[in-house]
Amino acid sequence: MAQTQQADIIIIGGGIIGCTTAYYLSRHPLYNSETTKITVLEASANGVAQRASGKAGGLVARWAYPAELVDISFPEHIRLAKEHNGVDRWGFRFVECGTWEGVGEDLKRDPGSGVGKGGNRKSLEKTLGAERIAHAEGINKRHPEGLNWIKQELTVSYAPMDPTTGLEGTAQVHPYLFTTSMMELAAEKGVKLRRGGATCISIESGRVTGIQCMDPTDGLEKFIPATHVILAAGAWSPFLLPSLPISATRAHSVTFRPTAGIDIAPYVLFTDIKLPRGLHASPEIYARPDNEVYACGPGDDSKLPGNVDEVEVDQTACESIREQVVSISPELREGTVEKRQACFLPIVSQRGAGGPIVGEAKTVAKGLYVATGHTCWGICNAPGTAKIMAELVLNSKALPRKLKRLEPSHFL
Repeated sequence: MAQTQQADIIIIGGGIIGCTTAYYLSRHPLYNSETTKITVLEASANGVAQRASGKAGGLVARWAYPAELVDISFPEHIRLAKEHNGVDRWGFRFVECGTWEGVGEDLKRDPGSGVGKGGNRKSLEKTLGAERIAHAEGINKRHPEGLNWIKQELTVSYAPMDPTTGLEGTAQVHPYLFTTSMMELAAEKGVKLRRGGATCISIESGRVTGIQCMDPTDGLEKFIPATHVILAAGAWSPFLLPSLPISATRAHSVTFRPTAGIDIAPYVLFTDIKLPRGLHASPEIYARPDNEVYACGPGDDSKLPGNVDEVEVDQTACESIREQVVSISPELREGTVEKRQACFLPIVSQRGAGGPIVGEAKTVAKGLYVATGHTCWGICNAPGTAKIMAELVLNSKALPRKLKRLEPSHFL
């Protein structure tokens, strides 16, 4: 797209993919705020980062998947943190990460499964990318001495997730702060945030012309013209493009606040806990820089609501996650739970196709771009996705050969 051409770009979805795409568009060499208008459209009454982006663990890993997208995203995370003081602004730091197997103490309470009511259990497949770096020789019968919030005598085995990269192979961010920061930095360059729920993508003669949007101020549907539409609405994307093979997986999580004086060491754990009465649980546990601890349970296939603000939180599922975590951590047992929450992850449901889906959906309409299906790796792969989208939209470049399998034409 030449600099002199007038462009109206609408990004549907104020999650991490939408906000980071807005940031990269606003920092692209061909971006000109006088000729290019960028709008992020978000349906939630509570602003951006209300979907999975604000309720994720925030893991950023070299061993994530797909590898070809991670190879772009991981160094971009480091660059963004250096350029915008991400350490203080969104909690960027390198972190120890490992798999922990052990026995949970009997607290005389039913730990439950962590699966939300109204749905069947689904795997979040967080460690799928680690298959390419499995190293059995790294398994130990004791966890590291620095891991001060897990009871050592409960440990059966511990192994670093990727011993080939050491501490520099895994990092983390606070997902809500990272997402809101991307939107704030984009706004500094003229990107607008607009509240409203898109109801339809308008297409004429094989090209997008805009979107239909429900205006929350008067409840009326209105047309917003656009030369480019980027669909980044996560699990809600098929509402606007039904042919997208995206399904939704709900995941519950809780956050802990330890008691005063307890300093939580920076570790991320993928656990396998043998509980009393023959039960097993596998919560993921993330220590954060502000001494908050995040933990999430398994997914479930409950029905996706029409709006992100209507997502239901099953308190029983959240309590199960708490019980499972505190069975191995006396430090967290003595703390308090600050948040109990749920979100829906976008999963590419086309068998064997992988994902995410990134690129121009030319078979549907020119000027229509899709960026969704990132599963649990949306935070990790947002910078790479956004960098690619900015090149596609503003520089009219095709996807690099190694990313061709992510093109919408393979899924639609």
